[in-house]
Amino acid sequence: MYKLKLITRYLLKRRITHFAVLAVALCVFIVVVVMTVMSGLVWGFKQNNHEFVGDCIVGTKSLVGFPYYEEFAQVLERTDFVTAVSPVVKNYALLRPDAIDVTAGVEILGIDPVRHSRATNFAQTLYYRADNPAAAFRPLYDPNALGCVFGIDLALPKSAMGQYAYNIRPTRRAYALTCFPLNARGAPSRSASMVATQRFFYSDHSHTGIARVDGSTVYIPLEQAQTLCMDGELKRVTSLHVKFRAGAALRPSCARVRELWNDFRQDKQDANDAYLLDTVTVESWKEHRRASIAPMEQEEVILSVMFSFVGMTTVFIVFVVFYMIVSHKTRDIGILKSVGASNASVMALFSGFALVVGLLGSGSGTLAGLWFLARINQVEGWLFEHFGWQLWDRSVYAIGAIPNRIEPGLLAVIIGCAITACQIGALVPGYLAARLRPVETLHGSRT
Repeated sequence: MYKLKLITRYLLKRRITHFAVLAVALCVFIVVVVMTVMSGLVWGFKQNNHEFVGDCIVGTKSLVGFPYYEEFAQVLERTDFVTAVSPVVKNYALLRPDAIDVTAGVEILGIDPVRHSRATNFAQTLYYRADNPAAAFRPLYDPNALGCVFGIDLALPKSAMGQYAYNIRPTRRAYALTCFPLNARGAPSRSASMVATQRFFYSDHSHTGIARVDGSTVYIPLEQAQTLCMDGELKRVTSLHVKFRAGAALRPSCARVRELWNDFRQDKQDANDAYLLDTVTVESWKEHRRASIAPMEQEEVILSVMFSFVGMTTVFIVFVVFYMIVSHKTRDIGILKSVGASNASVMALFSGFALVVGLLGSGSGTLAGLWFLARINQVEGWLFEHFGWQLWDRSVYAIGAIPNRIEPGLLAVIIGCAITACQIGALVPGYLAARLRPVETLHGSRT
């Protein structure tokens, strides 16, 4: 009981204690806000990449591609853990609008829109044909025309706040795509021009939320992509995108796909162009998109390290506050020890005091952080409206609203670290208080 009374007394009457609570609250507020936003960005970016490619990718980095993909797709579709397989041709092309002498380099993805929508979230990224991906390459203004789907940043202008100027119907526009088809040996086509060009009409746009994809990708039908990019009798693709059934673990499922592929490659070792199968690898979506995801994960780690220094600052502040309390309250400590309080009891007193400071500081800092996160987008909107300032330039970055989804696990870790920092900061002053001798403290207070 006496410990609770002393803790309450120190908390209410010692103003320097208020400074310690405020310091803890400020640190917790900053960490909660920044880590919530950063974690939301990283999670959203990973989710977009996952949905863009599916769960597993059987593919090659060579633009030549590999044959017999339909046979292996059938092998996968007969298993009990695969729900969809989508063949894809990935290559590069020159894009030129009709009547405009401007050429731009783009990345093309040749897909079957229905199969690809089953393996990835392609249908959900469309604007005009989201409910009917089978018609993705049929323009609304001319269903008989051969259409293509643009990444949204190629198709529409974007405002400073990341808003696109959508049209009720797609604008009638024609484009010429020019590719350099390669044969099974990787050599250019033997045709007279050595290039292949085909005309497409803009039919829809795709918004994946991945800046590089939305700003450089054109989707075309799989058959046209194979004609434009590949020369030879056997049809080839550069990858198969696989979606697992709900509940299937990622690593074991990818390992099973890898085993199936190795067996399939062995069975095809005597077939024509079988050497192309040797360049194929089986990767999970995390491995396949590692080059894109790793930099953001690294930034999150660096940010966590930086905030560990903020925690060290909290430890130092609590240490100074408690050291000053011990220095000015030696008489109270001497009285406690003279009536029989043990060294452990004195340390427990200061440990309890540090716990109260940590709870009050982390609690108030967390509440302030949650309140601010609930209004962070309105605050940014007000700042942009009055001062032209925003956290990210939406005309450059593929970021919509600032992430503010609260992660209970992250909050628990932050609060736990704040309380632990307070305990560490009070450890040395509490030990020094426990070492004080009653005679010396009482004698010093009388003099």
